[in-house]
Amino acid sequence: MTTDQRLERFFSEIINAFKDGLLVVDRDGVILLVNDAMAELTGFAKQELIGSPCTILGCDACELLRSDCEDAWCKLFKNHSVRNKRCMLTRKDGSYAAVLKNAAVIEDSRGQVFGAVETYVDTAELDKRDIRIQELMQLLEKDTGFHGIVGRSQAVQNLFQIIEKAADSDATILISGESGTGKELVARAVHELGRRREGPFVKINCAALNEALIESELFGHAKGAFTGAYRHRQGLFEAAGGGDIFLDEIGDIPLPTQAKMLRVMETRQFTRLGSNRSIEVDVRFITATNQDLTAMVAAGTFREDLYFRINVFPIHLPPLRQRMEDLPLLVNTFIHDLRNSSKKRISGLSPEAMDAFMQYEWPGNIRELKSALEYAYAVAVSGVIDTHHLPAHFAPLAGGGAGAIAAAKEPADTADPREKQELIEALRQSGGNQTRAARILGVHRMTVFNRMRKYRISLKKI
Repeated sequence: MTTDQRLERFFSEIINAFKDGLLVVDRDGVILLVNDAMAELTGFAKQELIGSPCTILGCDACELLRSDCEDAWCKLFKNHSVRNKRCMLTRKDGSYAAVLKNAAVIEDSRGQVFGAVETYVDTAELDKRDIRIQELMQLLEKDTGFHGIVGRSQAVQNLFQIIEKAADSDATILISGESGTGKELVARAVHELGRRREGPFVKINCAALNEALIESELFGHAKGAFTGAYRHRQGLFEAAGGGDIFLDEIGDIPLPTQAKMLRVMETRQFTRLGSNRSIEVDVRFITATNQDLTAMVAAGTFREDLYFRINVFPIHLPPLRQRMEDLPLLVNTFIHDLRNSSKKRISGLSPEAMDAFMQYEWPGNIRELKSALEYAYAVAVSGVIDTHHLPAHFAPLAGGGAGAIAAAKEPADTADPREKQELIEALRQSGGNQTRAARILGVHRMTVFNRMRKYRISLKKI
């Protein structure tokens, strides 16, 4: 083997030891050399690449470089280098490869350019690593909550205390709140914490019950009680014996049934349809409504005595717009659940999308938030959910431009100049990372987020 052959073999071994793709082109863009990693990255055989124009790779960044250059066929040969350029190559099978490109021209001893060497780092693994880091961060920050109820605001902390006290009692509970605030979660938490947790938890959606059959559903019926009653049927009250019965949307129960329900609550006895025998029931009643029962009492559509009976231990749930500091945590929780169920690689919301969420009033509360995220998650492909992935009614809230922070809702005269300056300094030290800024300040990450909103601080200006 000649010296030149040994050198060629040695050189080939060196470039094939590179884990990143490498190719050499002449000044006309014809590929002269590729390594094994480049062939693996693109799906082409080496023989298919060597001798072909570099345009075979379909690099989107190269197309831009060529279109921006007037006095050379490629801007690389004008600027002599390309540094850390993110681009997409087109593989042989038509799929895309996300890469980080670096390139430099090659000159001879007279300084004449005769080609270029280019390297391509496959960023797929890097992207996977970044997403995994995001997932782990969110897992650390994810709060499974208090029996499924997620939140760190003072309003929610107060709610947790009330739930614990309610669970220690056997009193009838009335959970009130707008639609979508989580009334069933509260009812379940009371059951799981209470002395009846080993017994059944029976939920009844009073709004969904057929008015003609509601008494049969609640109290059961004896065989032959009505046409079609071919056998005895246990009612839901009887099925809940020894546990808790949850009467959701109790305001939708018809007045005639309200009278019978009042009797059951007072006597803990009921009679099946078609039977004269009274049956004792050992249950605790948990009720819920999104209606104003006092107004219904005044209008004569809800019995006053029943209202007093169910309102022994009232629990009111705040709407989401009154606990907006919990929204980012709720978003993280729902995104985490969606990612686990679909395996789609969505890491979270962009700052602009979160800003739109923070400005929105959420009339449908947490249920609407979950639906909006499910929609956006279905529309987004990967990475983060941005404003254009959100349902159409968020469009008016998404026009503030990149990095815009919603104006604070509290009056300007509550601003603390020292607090603002400390926040700015912490953000500068952390390079804009809100989690690290929170550590510097000794506060929670959400406090940093809220203060940024309060002082209208944009990371672009830090």
